Amino acid sequence: MTLLLALALASATVPAEPALHFVFEEVVTLGPDVVPGQTALGGRKLVPITGGSFAGPDIRGTVIGGGWDWQLRRADGCTTIHADYMLRTDDGIVINVVNHGVSCRARDPQALIRTHPVFEAPLGKYDWLSQAAFIGTLEPATAADGQRAVRIRFYRVD
Repeated sequence: MTLLLALALASATVPAEPALHFVFEEVVTLGPDVVPGQTALGGRKLVPITGGSFAGPDIRGTVIGGGWDWQLRRADGCTTIHADYMLRTDDGIVINVVNHGVSCRARDPQALIRTHPVFEAPLGKYDWLSQAAFIGTLEPATAADGQRAVRIRFYRVD
């Protein structure tokens, strides 16, 4: 390493650690599982997304029914999660959510489930969702009407 490079590295400002900021929480209702069975990739299960609601400090609305969570049970006992669904805000804007994660709760019921969502929002009031990185937490839940659901909390990474 040259002396000039060593001096540059020594004086470089270390960026701040990322911080998380709560964006919204959703309760997503789920229909009965569709189980095609074992595939070359693993055990496939499809979970229909039937509706739900979401709310946060700057956004609220409903989960549009018709989405799916395409789950794959892996050889290590964990399950990959790949959900694709739509949200409708209280003011009528439709936002696509694609949420990926891994659940190892079958092996360890206390295991945390973290996801990494990507939002596709139209230009305008909510396009900030398309311009940032997010993480999510996911846990089983029961909707107010007793329907099977999951609770997902989304945080913006700053």
